[in-house]
Amino acid sequence: MQTFKKEERLCNKRLIDGLYHNGSSFLCYPFKVSWLVIEQPQPAPAQVVFTVAKKRYKHAVDRNLLKRRMREAYRLHKQEQLYNFLEQTGKTIILSVSYIGKEISEYAFIDKKMQKLFTQLCEGLAK
Repeated sequence: MQTFKKEERLCNKRLIDGLYHNGSSFLCYPFKVSWLVIEQPQPAPAQVVFTVAKKRYKHAVDRNLLKRRMREAYRLHKQEQLYNFLEQTGKTIILSVSYIGKEISEYAFIDKKMQKLFTQLCEGLAK
């Protein structure tokens, strides 16, 4: 099912702080990904937050456009590339995807890189 429900969004400030302080991270240009395996049960296999730096993109419309493109690419590929892996291994994670690119990328590019990001994330979780 290709949806992106409230349960899949990471809103808890305490969890976000823990993610940035204790989580692992890697670069998959134009994204910087931070992730942390969570022990307590979560409503979804993965909870995610998308960020775009205000310092780099001054206009809210640009930040919103990038976040919208990132969310859409995530929504379309999460099930077969991430959730299936998480359910097999029995893990739940929290995830932060930050956009660090210098220019506003086309959706096709973001989509391709999001798939690469899922592959890298699964490799990192498997270790």
